[in-house]
Amino acid sequence: MRRLIAQLIKFGLVGGIAFCIDYGLMVFLTQICHVHYLISATISFTVALVFNFFASMRYVFRGREGDSQVRLFIVFATLSVIGLGLNDFIIWAGVSVHIDYRIAKIGASAIVMVYNFITRKLLIEGRGSQTPVVAPTSDEVTPDATPQS
Repeated sequence: MRRLIAQLIKFGLVGGIAFCIDYGLMVFLTQICHVHYLISATISFTVALVFNFFASMRYVFRGREGDSQVRLFIVFATLSVIGLGLNDFIIWAGVSVHIDYRIAKIGASAIVMVYNFITRKLLIEGRGSQTPVVAPTSDEVTPDATPQS
């Protein structure tokens, strides 16, 4: 349970940074560069995806033993494309009922965040994975794991 909590915290931190990249770039492209909000949302989501992949693979998720980085990226990217479709649909639906695109983006991000964690947990790590999810916490390290002089 501690590993899952630690993983959720790391997921939240990485996701928070990715959200700032995504949201900031979307607003910049829409407001300053006058790019259509759905195109801006797609571009910003894609940029944040690249950051999110590398940060998530380093700090949050561990693939199953023997998985190649190419396989992990393909799974991650495929799940993210589905998340992008969900993201853009929610923003479009919000705007179509007169919700500001920036507010719709916040709602979309919350929904896609839950989708991302669940699908990545299941498809990148797999159920019952024997690979550690995160590095063990200090109270989980056993004395026999310490090298003897």
